Amino acid sequence: MELYLQVILIILAVAIGAVLVDLFKKQANFKLLLSFSGGFLLTIIFTHILPETYHDAGHSIGYFILIGFLLQVSLEYFSKGAEHGHTHIHSDQHGFFPVAIFVSLSIHSFLEVIPVHNHPPLFWGVILHKIPEAIALKTIFNASGISKTKSWIFVALFGLTAPLGLIFGESILTTLSIDPSWILGIAIGMFLHISTTIIFESSEGHKINVLKLIAILLGFGIGVIVG
Repeated sequence: MELYLQVILIILAVAIGAVLVDLFKKQANFKLLLSFSGGFLLTIIFTHILPETYHDAGHSIGYFILIGFLLQVSLEYFSKGAEHGHTHIHSDQHGFFPVAIFVSLSIHSFLEVIPVHNHPPLFWGVILHKIPEAIALKTIFNASGISKTKSWIFVALFGLTAPLGLIFGESILTTLSIDPSWILGIAIGMFLHISTTIIFESSEGHKINVLKLIAILLGFGIGVIVG
């Protein structure tokens, strides 16, 4: 798929997620989409991306996967888990722009797409993940009490972070002496943390109801077919 088309699809996914928040106040169905994306991401990692990366780069890639995993843990300290659907904001933050959440989520968005241009299954996993990401971010903006105009401006800025990551991965990294498998390994670690967290935190009390179980299994199934 051409780079410009990937950029358009990512921006569209972010826009769809943000619009859904303003159109539908009840977010139960959004969590089903999140569960589906978690199952899909985990499946393509285990059945497609991980075996291919180990085959190409050898066992040393495990260190970069670990780096990515720990990096995502660090980012979520500031984002409060918005990457996997957490939308809580404390009452004392009402009326203030959630800087730490926006910056950490934007860094995550930039980094996760750097290696996906030549990996179609992973790209579609990112697309599925972008919609609930945008839903979470727009929900947090709305809950913070900032103006609607300001929230949409920053959603638009967030929507540009992933395309910038794609362009960086496609053009700049080709001029640097960096093994692309290292970057892919870091992305794998980030996605492993996100997808497993989505699945294990898909319901209150860590209990998975029937609908969410179906969504996760559907994600598994589509991931196997695509991978």
